[in-house]
Amino acid sequence: MVAVKEVREHIKSVEATLKITNAMYLIASSSLRKAKKQLDDTRPYFRMITETIADILHHSPRVEHTYFNQRPEVSPENRKVGYIVITGDKGLAGAYNHNVLKLAEQKLSETANPTLFLVGQVGRVWFAHRNVPVAGEFMYTAQNPTVPRAREIGNSFLDLFRDGKLDEVWVIYTRMVNSMVMKPTATKLLPLERELFPLEKPEERSYTATVRYVPSEETVMDHLVPGYMSGMVFGTLVESFCSEQNARMTAMNSASKNARKMLKDLNLAYNRARQAAITQEITEVVGGAQADRQS
Repeated sequence: MVAVKEVREHIKSVEATLKITNAMYLIASSSLRKAKKQLDDTRPYFRMITETIADILHHSPRVEHTYFNQRPEVSPENRKVGYIVITGDKGLAGAYNHNVLKLAEQKLSETANPTLFLVGQVGRVWFAHRNVPVAGEFMYTAQNPTVPRAREIGNSFLDLFRDGKLDEVWVIYTRMVNSMVMKPTATKLLPLERELFPLEKPEERSYTATVRYVPSEETVMDHLVPGYMSGMVFGTLVESFCSEQNARMTAMNSASKNARKMLKDLNLAYNRARQAAITQEITEVVGGAQADRQS
């Protein structure tokens, strides 16, 4: 009877775990849909900013701007490179955090003067255990990416670049290729490159008159580039969040399948143990009855 009780307790434990994994799957699914909708709603605004920057660069090729300065005078060994590493605040998401952190470690090892900035609690704990110095942390962002928060992060790095404290800014995040493929990616944010702003369908955007930017192209760019940076940062935050939720959905779905399989095996073991216990009781009763007759 002890074996039957142990199996019954094990079944209850697995059933409770199955409820948790199912609930986490549903929460991750809901969060994923919400984040995708948020990103789709803001894309037209940021796309218009990108097209306007491309328009200025195409029709004013001589324009020079601080954020496009590649700083060729700074040698590679002296370049101060900032890395923004985006991880999650929680675990139970498969290899999501591990993969992006491994890419971050690789990039840091390949850079002469790296400066590390973190988004997400998992990254903070990871680098703290390895005694890697962190220049800045953006808390409470990974699980709730918003445009105002992205604007704040983007503006802080624009200031660091403009003041010469950083010569390059990269963001390391997880790009969601599709529902099955999530790829850790390193994307350069600063300095901006003209090749990133091709003019789409130039035959449809030809001018019939001279276009002037008031007070100047540089001043207009001063207002457009922060918006572009906000869009880039927001996009990486949402991509990372979507990848995390998708990875958690996959992990929880796999855990639920394993729990159901385990329940099936446990129920079979329970029935066998119960049948064995009943058989043993019947045998003991029969044996006792026979002993009474013989006595």
